[in-house]
Amino acid sequence: MQELRRFKDYLYDRPKPTGMDVVCGLKHFSIITYAVPADRFDSIFPARFKLDTVMVDGEEKGLISVVPFIDVDFTSTVYPFPTFTMGQTNYRIYIIDTETGERCVWFLGTTLDSWTLAVPRYLWSLPWHSAKMTFDCQFDAATGKYVKYSVNAESEWAAASVSLAQNTTETFSFAGFPDTESALVYLTHPLAGFYHRCDGKLGTYRVWHKRLEVQPASLIAANFKLLSDLGIVTLSEQNHPYSVLIEPLNTFTIYLPPKVVE
Repeated sequence: MQELRRFKDYLYDRPKPTGMDVVCGLKHFSIITYAVPADRFDSIFPARFKLDTVMVDGEEKGLISVVPFIDVDFTSTVYPFPTFTMGQTNYRIYIIDTETGERCVWFLGTTLDSWTLAVPRYLWSLPWHSAKMTFDCQFDAATGKYVKYSVNAESEWAAASVSLAQNTTETFSFAGFPDTESALVYLTHPLAGFYHRCDGKLGTYRVWHKRLEVQPASLIAANFKLLSDLGIVTLSEQNHPYSVLIEPLNTFTIYLPPKVVE
C-alpha cells in the first residue's frame, strides 16, 4: 500500500520565473495510466532511480502514463514573445530519486506537433519527436463533462490514438492507495522529470502548477505504438488502463533551460 499523502504537504507558491522560463495552458489535458509488472521497467532508467511501485491485486506493479494535451498561449513568462499553440503527448514513468527522496517521473520522450520542436531537440538534446496530432474534443460546460474526446498522432516514433468518455456515474478508483487524495498527489503532482538526452547524458527539468482539478473518465479504445514496441504495455492491455483522468484546461510554468545532471 502506498503511503497517505495530502496536497497541503506538496503545494507551494510558484518560484519566480526568470530568463527563458515559459508559461502555457494545457487544453484537453488527460492522463491515461497503466499498471504493469515491475520487471517490465528493468534497465530503462539509471540505478539512481527506483520504480515507485503500487500493489495491485497482490502484485507489485509500476505505473506509466500517456499524457496528451494542446499547448495554448505558450510564451515567455518574462519577455514579450509570440504565443504558440501545438499538440503534445508525454510518456512518463513514476519513479523515486534515491539521492533526494523526491517522487518524480522518468520521461521516455515526447511527441510535438510544431516546427518549434527544433529548439528542445537540437538546442537542449531533449528526447522529443515529431508528430502530426489531431484533437477532436467536445466539452459541455453545462455538465462539466466531455461529450467527445479523441486524439490521433501520426508519428514514426510514437504513433497513437485514444478515445475517452465521461458520464455522471464515473468515480475515482485507485487500487494500492489509502485514499483518492493520496493517489491524485502521486499521479498529478510530480514536478521534476528526468530523461536520457539524445546524446545519452542524464537530463532534468522542473515545472510548477497549482493542484490539478482532474475528473475521472473511461477509455473507449487506445493504441500507443511506443508502449507496445518497448514491451511495457501490450496492445490488449492498453484497453484496460489503471486510471483515466481528464481536465479541460490548466496552467503550467516550465523552468528552462533543462539541466544536464553530472
